[in-house]
Amino acid sequence: MKGVELKGKDLISSQDWSMDEIELAMDLARSIKAMKYAGDVPQYFRNRTFFMLFYNTSTRTRASFEAAATLLGGHAQFIDFATTRGAEGESVKDMAKMYERMGHALGVRILESAVDYVYGRGNAVVREYAQHARIPVINMADDMFHPSQAITDLYTLREKFSGHLSGRKYVIMWAYSDRVRSWGSVQDEMLLATRYGMDVVLAHPPGFELDENLLELARRNAEESGGSLTISHDLKSSMEGADVVFPRSWASHECVITGLNRFGREKEVELHNRYRDWRLTQQLVDLMSRRGVITHVLPVFRGQEADDEVMDSERSVIYDQAENLLYVRAAILALVAGSA
Repeated sequence: MKGVELKGKDLISSQDWSMDEIELAMDLARSIKAMKYAGDVPQYFRNRTFFMLFYNTSTRTRASFEAAATLLGGHAQFIDFATTRGAEGESVKDMAKMYERMGHALGVRILESAVDYVYGRGNAVVREYAQHARIPVINMADDMFHPSQAITDLYTLREKFSGHLSGRKYVIMWAYSDRVRSWGSVQDEMLLATRYGMDVVLAHPPGFELDENLLELARRNAEESGGSLTISHDLKSSMEGADVVFPRSWASHECVITGLNRFGREKEVELHNRYRDWRLTQQLVDLMSRRGVITHVLPVFRGQEADDEVMDSERSVIYDQAENLLYVRAAILALVAGSA
């Protein structure tokens, strides 16, 4: 895209990038996907290294970034934070300065147990790395945001709806789980979808409200794009006519704001258990629009968040989403630290 330059730019939240920058990444992802299937992908990351610092475990984020770097002729190095001197007290600044001398980009994943479930602490660590590293820093998921996932999911929806997202009803549905999960994915999805003119519905029980500041930001996004943001505690009515449904558990507002250890794990699980019926079932799917799709960032907790028959149905696009992580993350690496 003429005039758009991402070289050296951090990606900490999808909101940090302009619409033109996001479009550039999605355009390149589309090209990389086509070239991969044709068997001829340019080596945009040749002789480059992406350091991936994981404070938390990962399935798709690690696999897709590693595969993306390989696809583009480079290398992604997995680093378990527990095996570094950082676990013994080395400063973020010293680690960031070391990685910038040896690599071309740094990814950081830090949330939930790694920050004692204290909201904002993970995002602050990612931003501290970005402050000190002169190479681009990519947020691979923190307690507030998960930008490369959100961009991938938008890219996938564009594939499914032939590029037309404005006016589509997108239900981000709280779903029961006995696990305590952070807000990062759902908040970044909300922010990006409202920028693209979608009618976003946050369907959740009372007590599971998200970050008030980001809700206000999403409302401003919607106002500018012609979309909307609605909060509903009525699951059935929320599902009516939905074009997209994303069923995912997340922690209660009080738990996130006060921290799990202060709020109490037993109290949080008890609160979740009150809403076991908040599960995506075939009966709810039948209320969706005729061409509506079911998404999930994975892992999906089957039998809790959603039934198997739903997640394995023709409406489900979860494996397409997972595959597309490869192309979008390859595009991001190529643009911020490669030769694209």
